[in-house]
Amino acid sequence: MIKGVVLFSGGIDSTTALYWALNQYHKVYALTFDYGQRHWIEVIMAQKLTKKLNVFHKILHVDLNQIGGSSLTDTRLPLPEYKNIKEIEQGQPSTYVPFRNGIFLSLAAAWAEVEEIKDIICGFNIIDSPDYPDTRKDFVKAMEKAINLGTNASLSQKGFRILSPFLNLKKSEIIKKGLSLGADYSYSVSCYKGEEIPCQKCSSCLLRQKAWEESGLADPLILRLEKEGKI
Repeated sequence: MIKGVVLFSGGIDSTTALYWALNQYHKVYALTFDYGQRHWIEVIMAQKLTKKLNVFHKILHVDLNQIGGSSLTDTRLPLPEYKNIKEIEQGQPSTYVPFRNGIFLSLAAAWAEVEEIKDIICGFNIIDSPDYPDTRKDFVKAMEKAINLGTNASLSQKGFRILSPFLNLKKSEIIKKGLSLGADYSYSVSCYKGEEIPCQKCSSCLLRQKAWEESGLADPLILRLEKEGKI
């Protein structure tokens, strides 16, 4: 049986990755990290979708508050707000969590090693968020090499693979890919503020809004919230 595990935050990119994996593998696992993030609501929403899809869902707890250095894990740091997407500054954003994806991939590899899963699927992309160093192709390849050297894969003929199929796609293109796979985005949350209702002021909300506008479609999350009378 061909198995794959998806790094599943519950956002648009990882939701698309989950549906992509469901079309590629006989057995799919979703791995979510509760890392002390300000927007912990994403863990709850991730649970809702995996339950709906009947996908095995594992939540790993790792407290990155102990490290800090990011406005997503240190509430003493202000979360940047913007009036529009043009105001988002260039350079590494305060929402970058130091080596987060490296930590996640390391833990995912350890868990996958026990479960005898060789493929780790990620929704990483760099087109709309080029200033995050831990989503680049070189980083992914370097982590794959390190994992294969530091696990029992080094003693076998079949190594780990880190797959990031959307690396060079815009978020609107990722959405279109997901919709072609039947993806349900109504429970995918992106807001850094930590509420189910988007603040429409953080960089993540603005990038999401731009992606849906480019797609020419209404955001299913907004449609669901309107239907439920929450907005």
